[in-house]
Parts: sequence; structure tokens; C-alpha cells
Amino acid sequence: MRSRLEGNGLYESSRMIIPEHREAWLAQCEQQERRGKPVLDEQEYQRIGEVLTDSYNRSSTIDLVLFNPFYDEPLSGVVVGLNTSRREVKLMLDEEYRWIKLVEIISATV
Repeated sequence: MRSRLEGNGLYESSRMIIPEHREAWLAQCEQQERRGKPVLDEQEYQRIGEVLTDSYNRSSTIDLVLFNPFYDEPLSGVVVGLNTSRREVKLMLDEEYRWIKLVEIISATV
């Protein structure tokens, strides 16, 4: 019995973990994988704006990459609406529409 209480023996011998601790540990691991938003320069913002307006005027399909703290989200569609006051773009995907904030866009290509 004495050897179990020496060093880290007490904690090594009990391998139970309560659900609250497990959830907190998983949440902490998820937060460590979080990443910061890349900083875009003024030329990149202008290029994104040109691609968006070109898609709006010509009804051409564009590919966007949206920022997410855990992964980049690729989208492909046609710009069907621009709202400059709210700084949003209305993108028509396959069968649905989606409003996208301009600050979420990190890349746009034709």
C-alpha cells in the first residue's frame, strides 16, 4: 500500500476521468488548434473586389476561400447581389443563395 502512495503512484493507479473533465480537456485541445486570420494587403482587397464585381456584371462563376478559425472553406458560385452598406456579397451556389461578409473572404479567383 505504501508504494502506491509514493511519487505519482496514487494518480497512476486510478485511471478514471469524469465526463466534465473529459469535455473540458477536449475543448482545450480544440482551442489550441485554432488559428488566426491572415492579414491581406490593400492590393489583395482590390483584386478580390474586382473579381466579385466582374462576376456580378458577367454572371461568371468564381471560386472563393472563406476564413474559418479551424479550416479554410472553399466555395464556388456566381455573385448575384452586392450590399456595400452591410459589406456583404450574395452568392448563388448550386440551388441556394448565401450572404457572405467581405471580411470572411481571403481569396477569390475566376
